Amino acid sequence: MATISLFESVTLDGVMQAPGRPDEDTRGGFADGGWAAPYRDGVAEGMAQGDGVLLFGRRTYDDVLGYWTSTPDPNPFTQVLVDTPKYVVSRQRDIRLAHPNSTPLIGEAVDTVAALRRDLDGGITVIGSGELVRTLLAAGLVDEMVLLHHPLVLGTGTKLFGDHRVALELERAIPTTTGVVIGQYAVR
Repeated sequence: MATISLFESVTLDGVMQAPGRPDEDTRGGFADGGWAAPYRDGVAEGMAQGDGVLLFGRRTYDDVLGYWTSTPDPNPFTQVLVDTPKYVVSRQRDIRLAHPNSTPLIGEAVDTVAALRRDLDGGITVIGSGELVRTLLAAGLVDEMVLLHHPLVLGTGTKLFGDHRVALELERAIPTTTGVVIGQYAVR
């Protein structure tokens, strides 16, 4: 059975919305997109630790892969994102996935992800995908979290945890040169 890990950039007040760029996610009138850009060293260090397969919600899959596979600037993410097997949770039956090594998981997230977890060995890493993350946490399907705590408080935006209570045990913490603290937690 596979383990499910979350890989999330968050502000100190728990905001996860649109860390990458201003136009990434403006839902709810969110105007602070791109807040993680000055802290990129933490993202690169944290991504280097991943293995296994990637799991996305549909919106995050389209946005993350669409952006990183079309940017002309050299970056450390494109090859990892293209080469790694990806699973995309969707309720849409006729989903078409635009990027290689991508497999849809059609149906309710709890059911399809629980089946994937049973069928695979190794690690499943969820990147972004806030709605999916909250659903998996509520169902008890998350084993660990890697949170990139950015030294910033926004006060508005979609929070990672929503209304869910989650007990965590710190396994290790790595400070980066820009003040991001990468915390690895076991979910109890």
